[in-house]
Amino acid sequence: MGDSKRRPLAGRRSVLLGMAGLMSAALAACADSGQGIRPEMSGEQSGAPRTGPATPPPSIAAISSQQAAAALAPATASAPPPAPDKQQVLAEFAGRYPKEWGLHITGVVNRSTSHKVALTFDACGGPGGTGCDHRLLQTLRKLSVQATLFINSRWIQANPSLSVELAADPLFELANHGTAHLPLSVSGKSAYGIAGTANAAAAYDELMGNQAIMQQLTGTPPRFFRPGTAFYDDVAVEMTRRLGMLPVNFSVNGDGGATYPAATVATEVGRAGAGDIVISHFNRPASGTAEGYALALPRLLDLGVPFGRLGDILAP
Repeated sequence: MGDSKRRPLAGRRSVLLGMAGLMSAALAACADSGQGIRPEMSGEQSGAPRTGPATPPPSIAAISSQQAAAALAPATASAPPPAPDKQQVLAEFAGRYPKEWGLHITGVVNRSTSHKVALTFDACGGPGGTGCDHRLLQTLRKLSVQATLFINSRWIQANPSLSVELAADPLFELANHGTAHLPLSVSGKSAYGIAGTANAAAAYDELMGNQAIMQQLTGTPPRFFRPGTAFYDDVAVEMTRRLGMLPVNFSVNGDGGATYPAATVATEVGRAGAGDIVISHFNRPASGTAEGYALALPRLLDLGVPFGRLGDILAP
């Protein structure tokens, strides 16, 4: 490749890498100060109930959103409208009490109408959850399989340089996996022994704390959200949409919270078809996820199954 083609890429990467040294300090408010939150659907329990941070964590002030956008966003992309502020949202949702609680409830997108399969991978952060399954990412890259990565702010804090690398990779799309990796509730409901956000204010912080961090990372606010444990109530789902994010879950559980052996992962992922949204994890390198995908993806590609990122298959 000639020098004329190398220079734009090098400049883009230098802008992004400049963010990495600032990440850790900027995200300190997101660090887990108590016992760890386990990955969704693993069946493990955490310690004391968590209600999320009182206020969103600070932004990465030294890097402007315009700089990040220049590095990452297409020149023709239009900026989304700003989300309403916390005071406005709390006023709108005051007195609302949820009627639904779960994985697949009103307003949550669990599959698409596309002919493609959407692979989604979570990175949950927290004690024991800040690793990266590089074998899995290498398989996706080797096979040119697109995916959407749901990233928690604690994982970003632990992996600033890697977060920058993933944000710059056009094969991947980054999505919001919450600030403290909590079930999203306006009444403190729990899932898998993990207490959800205690009220509407805590739900707002869980949504928007990481949203601000990821906007600084990518240059644009993420379009999709999935909470820790993947549990929502219906009021929190409405709040997610009001703040400009589409709440997304899944129709195929690919790795059971990174607990399935490789053979089970291969079987579950291997049954994905048109419109399915598959959930798995890329923060547990000791799990069977990478090996299972290495078995399943070549078979699906041989069958002609196409893959796409959520942003490519779900309407705005």
